[in-house]
Amino acid sequence: MADTKAIQQLDLNLLKIFEALYAQQNMTTAAKSLFITPSAVSHAIKRLRLVLDDPLFIRQGMQMQPTAACQRMAPQLINALNHIRQVLQQCGEFNPLTTEQTFNIAIHEALESQILPLLIEHLVELIPRAKIVSMALSREQLTRQLTSGEVDLAIDVARAVNPPLMHAPLLSDPFCVLVDSRNWLKNTIEQEDYLRAEHIVVSNRPTGRVMEDFLLQQQGVNRLIKYRCQRYQTAAKIVLGTHLMLTLPQSIALQFTDPNLAMYAVPFTLSDIDTHLYWHSNTQTDHALSWLRQHINAAVVLANPNHSPA
Repeated sequence: MADTKAIQQLDLNLLKIFEALYAQQNMTTAAKSLFITPSAVSHAIKRLRLVLDDPLFIRQGMQMQPTAACQRMAPQLINALNHIRQVLQQCGEFNPLTTEQTFNIAIHEALESQILPLLIEHLVELIPRAKIVSMALSREQLTRQLTSGEVDLAIDVARAVNPPLMHAPLLSDPFCVLVDSRNWLKNTIEQEDYLRAEHIVVSNRPTGRVMEDFLLQQQGVNRLIKYRCQRYQTAAKIVLGTHLMLTLPQSIALQFTDPNLAMYAVPFTLSDIDTHLYWHSNTQTDHALSWLRQHINAAVVLANPNHSPA
């Protein structure tokens, strides 16, 4: 049973270390995120184990897996810590010019090259002393990461999420088709051309339908997918020198400067692909993150004057 007297005297720094280890599930990584040593993390968790009378984390290889009691306690504890931070942040005024805050943004890999350069260019003089860290986006871990504060904001294609996550449209982007202009001399791509062609698709998953195929199959359209890769940059290079077609968001296609790549309209009616901004409800009134959300929107709108937010 937890020691009530010890809990009343508990050092709140131990809870911050608990939060980091719960988020990272690795002693070394948690220590790096807090700028302390792994032994300091280990010592803090030992103190918490004594107070709470539970192992809290069990080592499995390089991972520190939370116990059942830890899993039950952690979300409420982390929510309480975030609430404390929110209250404290409201006590002081956020100053973009002087803040040295680090903003962690989880962004889908396909979107990073499109959005991150725009954001940094927009912010470089507005928050000269702050840091921006782009992190790999994990949809399975996103709620936990936003809850723990490991991630401040996330950028991903539009999808259904539940409270406590919040989201807002960022960009609406039409699909287009890329081909090698040396092997495609027509002015348009007709439906029969699209259906006869071999296609390359982009996905982190080795199997399953990609976004455009969901939309095409709603119209009864099935295409021949010959190749599958993980990045649009790779797919665009593969298109060169072949008769392959690559269907992708137009804003990503516009990043490719090879003169032999030609962009055409998709010969079927596809809904635009929407990109959204995601955050935790605990940070809704956080001055710094509210400011950042506004300026992410501003950066995207300024760089895409022909695309209004989704």
